Amino acid sequence: MTNQELLAVFARLGVLQTGHFELTSGLHSEQYMQCARLFEYPREASDVVEALQAQLPEGIETVIAPAIGGITVGYELARLLGCRFIFAERQENKMAFRRGFTLTVGERVLAVEDVVTTGGSVREVVELARVSGAEVLGVATIVDRSQGQADFGVPFYPLMSTEIRVFDPEQCPLCEAGVALQSPGSRKTDLR
Repeated sequence: MTNQELLAVFARLGVLQTGHFELTSGLHSEQYMQCARLFEYPREASDVVEALQAQLPEGIETVIAPAIGGITVGYELARLLGCRFIFAERQENKMAFRRGFTLTVGERVLAVEDVVTTGGSVREVVELARVSGAEVLGVATIVDRSQGQADFGVPFYPLMSTEIRVFDPEQCPLCEAGVALQSPGSRKTDLR
């Protein structure tokens, strides 16, 4: 799938949204990729995740993801790969494996996120895997909007890259214009 084909699918399904958004990172944007909307349509979601799977390395034993955005894409990717899936969630403001999820020394894992803007949440999950002694084969995402800035210290496999402008809240033209702010992400930050 090309970027243009993916953007057409995302526009049709309501994944690509326009407005004034506060991102999980605390930055503001005039566009938002709500990948959760993709998973309202299992056939289309499966096609998109299959396209992501096609570029991944061999030997993945476990897919790991940060809650909440990475859960659906991580689960679907693990299903397609025929491997195990676990996720991390916030506990006392840090990502942690809970619910009895663990990794073993040498376990070959791939970290997955739906959208990467700064990469903070998935970077925390990669670090959890490293601390567990797992071998991190890489990070995969449906959408990379980091403009090439995300660095995880392992290979990065974005299905698509897109440039969506982001603004520091103190210098946001949408705030200055009085456009209502939405916080559609899974974690609210209050940087103001």
